[in-house]
Amino acid sequence: MRGEPSVLHVDLDAFFAAVEQRDKPSLRGKPVVVGGIGLRGVVSTASYEARKYGVRSAMSTSEARSRCPHAAYLWPRFDVYRQSSQAVMAEMRALSPLVEPLSLDEAFIDLAAAGLTGLTDDDVRAIAEDLKDSIRAASGGLTASVGAGTSKLIAKIASDLDKPNGVVVVPAGTEAAFLAPMQVTVIPGVGPATAQRLSMAGVRTVGDLQQLDEDEIVRTVGSAHGTSLYRLAIAADERPVVSDRETKSVSVEDTFETDIVDKALLIAIADRMAHRVSERLQKAQLSGRTVTLKSRMHDFTTHTRSSTLAGPTDDPRVIARVARRLLDGSDLSGGIRLLGVGVSSLADWIQDDLFTESEAEAEEAAEIEQPIEMPDRSRERPGYHPGQDVQHPEHGSGWVWGSGRGRVTVRFETAETTPGPVRTFAIEDPLLSKRASVAAEQDSEAENGHNRPNE
Repeated sequence: MRGEPSVLHVDLDAFFAAVEQRDKPSLRGKPVVVGGIGLRGVVSTASYEARKYGVRSAMSTSEARSRCPHAAYLWPRFDVYRQSSQAVMAEMRALSPLVEPLSLDEAFIDLAAAGLTGLTDDDVRAIAEDLKDSIRAASGGLTASVGAGTSKLIAKIASDLDKPNGVVVVPAGTEAAFLAPMQVTVIPGVGPATAQRLSMAGVRTVGDLQQLDEDEIVRTVGSAHGTSLYRLAIAADERPVVSDRETKSVSVEDTFETDIVDKALLIAIADRMAHRVSERLQKAQLSGRTVTLKSRMHDFTTHTRSSTLAGPTDDPRVIARVARRLLDGSDLSGGIRLLGVGVSSLADWIQDDLFTESEAEAEEAAEIEQPIEMPDRSRERPGYHPGQDVQHPEHGSGWVWGSGRGRVTVRFETAETTPGPVRTFAIEDPLLSKRASVAAEQDSEAENGHNRPNE
């Protein structure tokens, strides 16, 4: 255990929605929901204004619309999010050479690796505040919440306690007391199913868990998670901050002797692959957020379809469920000669078991549509998505407010302007075009064999 809170966890506040509000002045201070916008869409991120109405990540878009019908519902712009993320990560790496990104919007930072030792709690708080200022300047106004502790566990939990734009420093030696009053679900890996088993044993808070010995916890939740749960409950977390993971992804694939067209058989094969991937993840003590289905068709063309979860998992049921859904969207008519299932965006922690079979909403909540993995081939058809960047030679730069019935409505504004005017055009108007940088990236990825996601 470290003797000072030299591990930071930085979490950008409502990142995707905040980027949209930054770039769209008319949406600042208003509810914004980013994610899949179709009938089967899922919320990826909700602004804090939308969260007041009960909208949250992993909720179906249809439910979000019923709770907050007046919000702006936007399709994600992952090229823009990546650019903002790179600017933020650069500020973190300027502080320390040891930065461990968990996703586009969060990372661990090891201050000790930067030679910052002998730090007081006030020193750490000042460093965190300076970092937040640097992030805000580099990203055009995005805010972050920072947690600081003697371990990754404590830092990550702390960063969630004073959102948005907060700093929480947990002094060395107070870790167990810090955790004790919290619900057991604050510990990674403890979701509704595990919490229910613990509750039946009279354990509801981390403090209750701290009163049990390791054997009692193993008997209650099983050997797979019992030992790690015991150690995390007493804040015994020695995981180092690592800048580059040796393992980028875990996957299983197989080439068949003859092309397979039987969907039921392919589903069974994908299920078995998901379980094998899960076993490898658990053995390596890893989890991942992005599930990918790879298929090589009868004509040797290769396609990949991916979907990203709200948090990392190693649960075979979750991986299999998402793989099946991705398979549902694949063209099987000509037969498949190779099938593979993989998990990437790896982490050495688990969000929780939110997606177990016991949940009524599991089927709908399991996947978050992310078109950066399966980009829309926008130049091949005239349609537009809400939130998409567009250009007009007379009106300048803007974004799609909405489209339908052969027309598209655009609000012409950028991050540097005041809220702009709204104009409506025929959807095939030759003067209206998708912003070049977005379209170019989509074409590039489409050439790599990606498919369009089903909404």
